[in-house]
Amino acid sequence: RAGVSRTRSSLARLAGTRAPSTSSSAPPSRRARLVRPASRSALAAMSEPGRDASANPAVAPPPRRYVDIGANLTDGMFRGEYHGKKYHREDLARVLTRARDAGVETVLVTAGTLEEAEEAVRLAETHDPRAAGDMSVAASMTASAPALFTTVGVHPTRCDAFEDSGDPEGYFEKLVDFATKHKRGALGGGGRVVAVGECGLDYDRLQFCAKETQQKWFARHFEIARRTNLPMFLHSRAAHVDFFRILKAARLETGPENDAPAPPCVVHSFDGTAAEAADLISLPGLYIGLNGCSLRSSDSLEVVKRIPLDRLMLETDAPWCLIKNTHPGKPFVTSAWETRDKKKLFKALEQAETAGDAAAVAAEEALLRSVTVKDRCEPCHIAQVAEVLAAARGEDPRDVAEACRANARRVFFAGEDRFDDD
Repeated sequence: RAGVSRTRSSLARLAGTRAPSTSSSAPPSRRARLVRPASRSALAAMSEPGRDASANPAVAPPPRRYVDIGANLTDGMFRGEYHGKKYHREDLARVLTRARDAGVETVLVTAGTLEEAEEAVRLAETHDPRAAGDMSVAASMTASAPALFTTVGVHPTRCDAFEDSGDPEGYFEKLVDFATKHKRGALGGGGRVVAVGECGLDYDRLQFCAKETQQKWFARHFEIARRTNLPMFLHSRAAHVDFFRILKAARLETGPENDAPAPPCVVHSFDGTAAEAADLISLPGLYIGLNGCSLRSSDSLEVVKRIPLDRLMLETDAPWCLIKNTHPGKPFVTSAWETRDKKKLFKALEQAETAGDAAAVAAEEALLRSVTVKDRCEPCHIAQVAEVLAAARGEDPRDVAEACRANARRVFFAGEDRFDDD
């Protein structure tokens, strides 16, 4: 308890607020609601039905609304595969229902190769079959799953895909053609592609792709953005100097003097320094995406609290970047789900199915709606990102969620009047 108290006090100092006491004799559920040290209105917002960490989110979905700008839903974990081994049946439909219960209206499924983009479009069309990708608020409120869209590009660690194809320029043109054919507004308005990416530089994993190759193809992605008039979804890891140099040069090439406005960009999963954040937001139309990996240290919280809210977006990077118990903001998380080991996720359901017990099957199906896999991040966990970010900034998590949602809609769905109604 002493360790938790020190963590809370540290985070409260970042937010300029007083940390709540852990010595209260109130029951644990009440203390869970009171960990947000802010105004009475903010505290009331977090104490609404369904906001208790011990409550079932399916009973009363929170009023907050989210756009998860980055989730790797094509990853094998959502098919029950972990490190090449099958542990449970596919559960993506349940993951998406749980996300919708948590207030997630839209998810961008990130793609790291042309083949992944093709898979992501198929996934979106399968799990989000709403007519023409209806993005209206009315449609979101009645949908059982979030609206799904995707990106088209090559991840920096996988840029050898160009040469490995045997025809680098041919592979590049296929990316352009696929993005053009499937972009939002194409196919009678039902296109699923809303951004170019995930592209950028990653010097932490040079064993997968050399610097020179990454730099070459990162620069070429700006051509895809120009030719398709799409925003960009960017990746930068341990490479800020080169990343910012290429980014700035490319945006100057598409500036007003060339009659081609620079496309808006979001640097996702940001975990850099305050100076790096300042570089990025010095460029007009540049946004920063935050997830659990962006909030894993006290230094990180100091950085994100100083980034203007109108330049931020929220994401999960699922199945990665879960907010962990070791993170300084964990005590301020109020949205929680039951967790099970991946080996036991469907054990009770399978036993009921084998026994032919329809009532037990129905009961377990209802319970599974609010059960997540231990240590696997999902889009529903975006609520936790908002809560920790809000605590660090001393703001209401609903205000943070709404501002980041508005930023994402402005960038990825610009000009869609039916999407902009509130």
